[in-house]
Amino acid sequence: MQEKIKVLIIDDDQELCSIIDKYLKNADYAAEFAHTGAGGLKLALTGDYHLIVLDIMLPQIDGLSILTEIRKESVVPVLMLTAKNEEADKIRGLQLGADDYLTKPFSMAELMARIESLVRRYTQFNQADRLAKTLTLNHLSIDVQNRLVLLHGIYLELTVKEFDLLYFLASHKGQIFTKRQIYQQVWGEAYAYDDNNIMSFISKLRRKIEPKALPAPFFIQTIRGVGYRFNPRG
Repeated sequence: MQEKIKVLIIDDDQELCSIIDKYLKNADYAAEFAHTGAGGLKLALTGDYHLIVLDIMLPQIDGLSILTEIRKESVVPVLMLTAKNEEADKIRGLQLGADDYLTKPFSMAELMARIESLVRRYTQFNQADRLAKTLTLNHLSIDVQNRLVLLHGIYLELTVKEFDLLYFLASHKGQIFTKRQIYQQVWGEAYAYDDNNIMSFISKLRRKIEPKALPAPFFIQTIRGVGYRFNPRG
């Protein structure tokens, strides 16, 4: 029997959680819930989940602090829930390692679409490409099947979306992509004109893979006025 997808929801709005629970069960997902930051953090660090949906505003421990602790231990996809117009929280969440965010209030259809997209990419990213062995690009090694990245032989901890973004660009090295094309290929959704999201992920990825001594990024290059490409000499 195939293992059910396990989703952890950390949100103090119990009425909202009850509604989410019904939708997840209809999609045949297994859901667990926590209504405090402390309880959510304990479950997140001890449970085995395919996805965590994490509200920023929580009693005891806020969502950003929980995300920081999660990223010390795991690269499980995290979907942040943010209050309306809290742009700073969104950016901070992405910088700390969130894979996506959704602004309250939201429709259940949009929430489920985001959940399904993240789970699909976490568990089934490019099944055909998994037959490939490893991409080796100038001291950067990308193990496609095991989703591992090594730089000079040292393991790099990348989030799901960071790996997807790196692999997409590296597997098309030299080819220039617009933000729209990157969003559609990596996020698997219609472009939402969310340049801050893409730029934040590229910035985080660069901090992890780019040589510190160089004045400009070597692997992921900015093509001014167009988009980005993976260095053709990589």
